[in-house]
Amino acid sequence: MRFLPMFLDLKAGPVVLIGMGEFLRAKLRVLASAGARIRVHAIDGNHHLGLSAEDAARIEILTGDPLAADLSGVIAVVCAGAGDIGVAMSVRAKALGLPVNVMDDLDHSSFIFPAIVDRGDVVVAIGTGGTSPVVARRVREKIEALLPARIGELAEFIGGFRKSINERIAEFPLRRRFWERVIDGPIGAAVLAGRKSEADVALKAIADPSEFARADKPEGSVALVGAGPGDPDLLTIKALRALQDADIVFHDEQVSGEILDRIRRDTTRVAVGRRVGRPGIGQDAINQRMIEAAQAGQRVVRLKGGDPFVFGRGGEEIEALRAAGVAYSIIPGITAGLGGAADFEVPLTYRHEATRITFLTAHKARDAEAADWSTLTDTKMTIVVYMGVSAAPAVRTGLLAAGRSPETPVGVFARVTRPDAQGAIGTLRDLPELARRADGGPAILIIGDVVRHTGSLRRQTPNQIISDLLDAAE
Repeated sequence: MRFLPMFLDLKAGPVVLIGMGEFLRAKLRVLASAGARIRVHAIDGNHHLGLSAEDAARIEILTGDPLAADLSGVIAVVCAGAGDIGVAMSVRAKALGLPVNVMDDLDHSSFIFPAIVDRGDVVVAIGTGGTSPVVARRVREKIEALLPARIGELAEFIGGFRKSINERIAEFPLRRRFWERVIDGPIGAAVLAGRKSEADVALKAIADPSEFARADKPEGSVALVGAGPGDPDLLTIKALRALQDADIVFHDEQVSGEILDRIRRDTTRVAVGRRVGRPGIGQDAINQRMIEAAQAGQRVVRLKGGDPFVFGRGGEEIEALRAAGVAYSIIPGITAGLGGAADFEVPLTYRHEATRITFLTAHKARDAEAADWSTLTDTKMTIVVYMGVSAAPAVRTGLLAAGRSPETPVGVFARVTRPDAQGAIGTLRDLPELARRADGGPAILIIGDVVRHTGSLRRQTPNQIISDLLDAAE
């Protein structure tokens, strides 16, 4: 390791920046965003730097020979696009013991600029010894995706209590354990979820911090996580973090194996959902097992296909957790209707054609028979039916009886966003046959004029394309 990563105190003094053009402005933006006071020598005479009024207030524009500039009190020198002046300035800065960076010139630099992940009080610096800034940026992108957006707020929150807690807990190991429990428990989760006032009340309510730190049983919690329709790349960053932090995951059967692979290897996995013809353990049993695990101090994830609050019984589970006094959080996912629409390029709304959307479920024929189809006959309404394959005949009967045209475009889309996704399009008259072509679920039905705009044929064989076009023409 040639360059030791360190953090420069920008309140200690100004930074001298020498250069010209976009190179100068790029480094200026970096320094200004960090809050530095800057003395700028634009050697091309162009002082139009394009900064906000707030940033400009911390910048001093200098003229004259930069090599003769007063460097007293300066904490660092940066040269960007300065040519030979940068080399000469490096010699002068090193003679004075000042850190100096000459852009793209390791021989004349005593420090380099890392790629930076900035989360307020939490800053991550990534360097490659100056050999490949592009690699450093790629690593930064990965870290950006993993770090919670409010991790800096969590650090700031802890900083506000650190002195008082240190005064109340003398032993360093016990103090460290206290903060680990705060960060990893419901208090830290509340801050990361944007509920800082709630976290503040909870931390102040800890009467004996030492006893809190010594407690054998950690505080458990439950995260209801939407797994999305199947593609693991559609998991939210927050969902990925929850899967990595979990001690136990209760997951639906239809959650794809690729998504389950994102769970930490040593995490316990329990399948609790049902499939067609294979009943699960029942909602009451799921609720009880989640509560028991959380009360035992475990970090629980309830992993549900799609979104927990769209036909996912998330509301029932939240009510059970509330009644039991278990801390919980909700991490939404992309619901299958939206995932399928994007996957097969079906715009659920379309200007002048479709101005309303209705989501409904028809897992069984009796669900479809119980629906009030008379409210769904507006031709400017798109209908998205979840779990509707087995009930497709009843869906067709209900809509036709209510007055919807048999020529209404319909699409049946199975295993949406997955590699084996398949779609079939036609008309309401042919809905049962289209559902049969889905060749296994889970599948959604999209009914309405918007289906005419679908790009789903890209997934079909030539024979399927011909068949669907004939169906649509009948």
